[in-house]
Amino acid sequence: MSNETTHALALAPEDLPKAESFFKPHRIVLIVLFGALVTAIALFMRWDWLPRYLPRLGTGILVSLAMLFSTSILGFLLAVPLGLAQVTGPWFLKGPARLFCTVVRGTPLLLQLWLLYYGLGSLFPQFPAIRQSFLWPYLREAWPYGVAALTISFAAYEGEVMRGAFAGVPQGELEAARAYGMGRWTLFRRIWLPRAVHRALPTLTGETVLQLKSTPLVATITVVDVYAVISKVRQETYLTYEPLLLLALIYMCLTGLLVLAFRYFENRIPTRGA
Repeated sequence: MSNETTHALALAPEDLPKAESFFKPHRIVLIVLFGALVTAIALFMRWDWLPRYLPRLGTGILVSLAMLFSTSILGFLLAVPLGLAQVTGPWFLKGPARLFCTVVRGTPLLLQLWLLYYGLGSLFPQFPAIRQSFLWPYLREAWPYGVAALTISFAAYEGEVMRGAFAGVPQGELEAARAYGMGRWTLFRRIWLPRAVHRALPTLTGETVLQLKSTPLVATITVVDVYAVISKVRQETYLTYEPLLLLALIYMCLTGLLVLAFRYFENRIPTRGA
């Protein structure tokens, strides 16, 4: 067989891979059913209450997002030293770090939240020095305890993730950086931490989504987030399904936006050598 014939066969259209169509029969059926369900919900359920509560819902969504981003950022800043201590730290740092992650991950988040708010929060008023300090206007509110509980929980789970991410960075890269003359801080800042974050990013996406789904717990300590607003709607309108369906839609949209944002950052990070 000549080279021309081989080249022609290699470029034959039937030999090229064809793009798989998204619109398969089962997907079309699911789309139609979903559209019919949305139409039925919009037409046959009561939504006349929605305009009256839109300002409260907007404020509640902002509170939920503030809780999510503040606790995720603070928790990640705590998770990095927790993970690093478990990988390279001496025993007096490694032991407490492992104990912290084990205890926090082994107890319910709601229990931690109530221990901070109803336990620690009830002790502060008994100390005049605290009541007269500049911290008292904040400590008498509920949101600092919610931020603390969610931050501690996120730090414990993500600390274990960062432990595996730090340990998974190839030793050859670290040795090459040392041979290049990098100091410990430069090596950590330019090689070890970025590579560990890159390895942990897919898991960090899931942990952040779970953190979003954990924010409604702060409503149990009187923080008025979007879940608390929906609960108020149910009490005032005596409706059950409509507010809950709206709440599910809100969380689905927020989750979708989070996933898209993390995928954007994942695609922006080069994967060569990962």
